Amino acid sequence: MAQPSTKQLLLYCFVGAAFVTGIGFATLGYIHSKVGQRVPVKSMDSWQRADAPLGYPLADSNSAPAPFDTRFIQLSAFERAAVPSATRMSAPMGSQRGALTYNAQPFWADNTQRGGHHTGDDINGIGGMNTDLGDPVYAIANGLVIYRGEPSHGWGKTLILAHRGSEGQILLSMYAHLHQNYCPLGEFIHIGEPIGTVGTANLNYPAHLHLEMRDSTGVHIGAGYTSHPGECVSAAQTIQSHQKSPPEHIYTTPLSIILAERQKNQSDGIVIKNEPSVTK
Repeated sequence: MAQPSTKQLLLYCFVGAAFVTGIGFATLGYIHSKVGQRVPVKSMDSWQRADAPLGYPLADSNSAPAPFDTRFIQLSAFERAAVPSATRMSAPMGSQRGALTYNAQPFWADNTQRGGHHTGDDINGIGGMNTDLGDPVYAIANGLVIYRGEPSHGWGKTLILAHRGSEGQILLSMYAHLHQNYCPLGEFIHIGEPIGTVGTANLNYPAHLHLEMRDSTGVHIGAGYTSHPGECVSAAQTIQSHQKSPPEHIYTTPLSIILAERQKNQSDGIVIKNEPSVTK
């Protein structure tokens, strides 16, 4: 039997090497195609606590958690059932009638330079600028902390509480531009509890509190200006609607009541004998 020539041997080696290389490339391509396709599954520590918050993929030992879209975060059935009732509400930094704050940019104020209407209220200390930097911010009502973080550099530290309104609906109050944030995620907060301090959103603005109120069951940070209100509602009107008496009744003095009654008596022609004089 004739021995193969040198050229034939080289041809056989080349074909064999090409075949092995082809198999190698096919195997690598198959393995690469499967990378990232498996979604991390959250194992449950218990029936009420997961290894990661809803929306966060579990990180492996070699990488940080991937970013997620907060618009997909919805309250679970357990969280909805746990949301406490807001039997009443109060101002987050003191009443405007008490000369403690003023609203520098009310809800739905038109600001075309920033892209539309304002989605919340900009609450400032009475001195303006940075005079209220570090002032306490209080929870407007009993609530459940459903978001705690810094969604962007412009928002700064942000906190969202869930409340059950007077009609049973779930309302969300959002406190943004905070300097300090005291409340952990999942904590129950009572009305008037300090939840943080007034900040500047990483020096992006003079110190103030951006307060938003939303009629929603899901977290959606969004932008501070929009052309359509969507789920955003007026925080000032919502707080006022959950107060047991109109704000002006709180600050009615006894002297003003006496003077009002005296004026009414005079207009009705009623004379009270031996009525003591009152100097205005």
